[in-house]
Amino acid sequence: MRGVAVIGTGAIAAVHIEAWLSFPDRCRVLALCDLYPDKARALNGKYRLGAQVYEDYREALKRPDIDLVSVCLPPSAHRDAAVAALEAGKHAVVEKPMAASLEECDAMIRAADKSGRLLSVVAQNRFKAPAMKVKSIIESGQAGRILHAAANSLWWRGQSYYDLWWRGTWSGEGGGCTLNHAVHQIDLLRWTIGMPDEVMAVISNANHGNSETEDLSVAILRYPGGGLAQITASLVSHGEEQELVYQTEQARLSVPWAVRASRPRENGFPEPDPETERRLQALYDAAPGPRREGHPGQLGNVLDAMEGREPLLVDGREGRATLELIIGIYKSAAEGRPVRFPLDPGDPFYRKDTMQAAMPRFHEKTKSVDNFTDTGITLGRDMGR
Repeated sequence: MRGVAVIGTGAIAAVHIEAWLSFPDRCRVLALCDLYPDKARALNGKYRLGAQVYEDYREALKRPDIDLVSVCLPPSAHRDAAVAALEAGKHAVVEKPMAASLEECDAMIRAADKSGRLLSVVAQNRFKAPAMKVKSIIESGQAGRILHAAANSLWWRGQSYYDLWWRGTWSGEGGGCTLNHAVHQIDLLRWTIGMPDEVMAVISNANHGNSETEDLSVAILRYPGGGLAQITASLVSHGEEQELVYQTEQARLSVPWAVRASRPRENGFPEPDPETERRLQALYDAAPGPRREGHPGQLGNVLDAMEGREPLLVDGREGRATLELIIGIYKSAAEGRPVRFPLDPGDPFYRKDTMQAAMPRFHEKTKSVDNFTDTGITLGRDMGR
């Protein structure tokens, strides 16, 4: 039986707890850690965990019966907590985004390599059937080359969203919607079609006056062979629709799943191609999906990897690669020019302090609260359909 500590008991912690509870014969949540112990005690009671509550997570890391931790803190605190856990001999699962800088990611990866423990970065949408199946079709080559892809991360947040003390600041949150919301879609895009050669991007704050960071961004990615992709990240989009669309030589594939295909008439104009649609639908239906979806799928993979049953599917290097693409978007927006990959460790955008000093402050944060009484969250469109 594996002992789990959850570090940080904000809204996403409940998702981790529920996922760990889905493995009652394999793990048990033994510790909840938060600077605000009442929050931890409330979760402890809600889920009847019988866990010990700690204000300082380092005390929990001293326990020999803790085998792994879920790091559910703000992004600026991920590095310190993950490194402390790994150095204490614990495996670590870190919420997205992995960290606030590539330098911090590399520190976490070094700690994992040195300790021999697992470091996994949450990318729960990889563990949903449409994403897995579409990736399988694309990698098979049976839909042809990717010509254009679009990742739409469209969310809506009210003005009070940024009243929470750490949100809407470069130092506390590390970024705006590009880093903290679009990371899901950016990760799926990169996982499916790889890193681009370069990116050109713009960011803006259109409607959130209590935030230094962006609530809107658009990026254009250039791939070898002439393919392009675009990423739109937004907190001003009613309906909160998220999707990934891949235009291949033969069809349009998307997550959530849909397939559309066209063939040319004699004059070059399109008509439907039902035969290709049926063929690709059959491939989709036959492609394997995950045993469990979302966070339970990923945390189950972590447990299996700890026991040597299967490889770790999302490790620290995967989390770092997705962050590198996001940092490239910020660098391009700040400098007003295309940015090529990879980013060099000597680049000012490799480190948090020099990157954040270069970013625009759209507004001054003037309102700050410690906690919200309403702890409910929405997760937008279900990427698993």
